[in-house]
This record gives sequence, C-alpha cells and structure tokens, in this order.
Amino acid sequence: MSGHQVPTYGIVYFLSPPRDFFDFFTSPVKTLVYIVFVLGTCAIFSKTWIDVSNQSAKDVAAQLDKNGMTIEGYRKENVKHYLNKYIPTAALLGGICIGALSIFADLVGAIGSGTGIMLAVTIVYSMFETFAKEKAKEGGFALF
Repeated sequence: MSGHQVPTYGIVYFLSPPRDFFDFFTSPVKTLVYIVFVLGTCAIFSKTWIDVSNQSAKDVAAQLDKNGMTIEGYRKENVKHYLNKYIPTAALLGGICIGALSIFADLVGAIGSGTGIMLAVTIVYSMFETFAKEKAKEGGFALF
C-alpha cells in the first residue's frame, strides 16, 4: 500500500489529478473532466483577481488619466472601452496558461503536484522581487 487513499468514484474521483500520462488512456472521461475543471477555475480566478486587484479596464483607464497619459486616437471617455477589449481576454488567457502548465506537470508526473510547483515558483519569484526592490532602495544591486 502506498500510504494514501485514492478515490474510486464520485465527484472527488473526477476532480482528482491523473496519476500519470497513461491515465488519460485508461480513464479519458476522468482526465477530461479534470482538465476542464482546472482550466475553467483558473480562468475564472484570474478574471476575478483582475477585478479585485484594481487592474480592471476601469481602474487602468483611471490610472492613465491620473498620470496624464492617453491612448493615441481615443478620447478619455473611450479608453475604458478600448482597454475592456484586451484586459479581460488577457486575464482569461493567462489563467488558462497557468492551468495548462499545472495540468502538464500533473500528467508527466512531476515531483509534487503541478499546483504545488506553480505556488513554489510564484513565492520564490515574489521573494526575489522584494529583495531586488529593497536592494535598489539601498542603492546597491546594480545588476537588477
């Protein structure tokens, strides 16, 4: 016995990641449900994050106006509509790409889960950014 329980039926069975790449061939419905679920939730969360973190088209248009910047060929009132064509689409596509990367890591049997790998990379990168900003404030760290 491997020491952990594995679901064999029900909703948890369909939402659990595949054990390896060949699980796609042995249970394709389960794998497809998992892929659709992960891609869908990642896309929804990324869209929600854009709205919550003040990065929506309305907020970006307000920031541009506050800084005295414009988009050539658009009046101040139309910038929000212009940005609304691109920002939500970019957020959804970014979420789908992150979900696809996580699914790929699960399918090829990476050490840990694909989600865990994504979280680890995000945390390490965030720590690096914080370190670089603090060093830049001190006047050192000229390479970054």
